[in-house]
Amino acid sequence: MKLIYTAITMAYIASPLWAAPLELMPADPQPTGLSEGLAVRYAYPPDVKTLAQAEAFLADAEPGEPLAGLDYRDTADGDMTLTSTSAHHVVAGISGFVRFETAGTYVIDFLSNDGLKASIGGQEVVVFDGRHPCEESEAAEVNVPQAGWYRLEAIYFQRTGSACLHMRAGQDEMQWMENTAFGH
Repeated sequence: MKLIYTAITMAYIASPLWAAPLELMPADPQPTGLSEGLAVRYAYPPDVKTLAQAEAFLADAEPGEPLAGLDYRDTADGDMTLTSTSAHHVVAGISGFVRFETAGTYVIDFLSNDGLKASIGGQEVVVFDGRHPCEESEAAEVNVPQAGWYRLEAIYFQRTGSACLHMRAGQDEMQWMENTAFGH
C-alpha cells in the first residue's frame, strides 16, 4: 500500500500542472534598431506531414517577405500561407524577437494549422506536430525575468487546406500578441 501511495504522490508531483515555469533568457545584449515583424525562410516541398520533415526541408529554404508578426487568421483553402508564394506544401523557418512589456509569469499558447515548434528565450514553448485544423496548442507557463526582447525561433508547416498561425500570451488573461511585439 505504501508503494502505491508513493507512486501516486510522485506522479502528482511530476505532473505538468505543478511544473515550475520555464525560465526565459532575455536577449543579451538587447537588440536595437529592429525592423517590425519576423524574418522568414520558405521551402516548398512536394509534401510535408511532420515537423521532422519540415526541419529537413529548411536546408533548402530561401528568404521570404518578413512576417508582420504572429497574427495570421485562418485562411480559405487556396489563399497564400503567411507571406509565402504558395497556399499548400509550405515550410517556414521563422526567426526574430518578441518583446514582453513587463516581467512576470506568463501563459503562452499558439494556434496553428498545421505543425509548429517554437522556442522563446532559449526554451521550447510549443511542439504541436502533425496535420490539424486551426486549433490551440498546449499552453506553456514561462517566467519573464525582465521586460525586453527575447529571441524567438520557430518551424511551421502547412500541408493542404486552410492555414493559420497565432501567438497568445498573458499574465492574467490570454491576449493576442500585437504585431508590434515582434522585431527582426
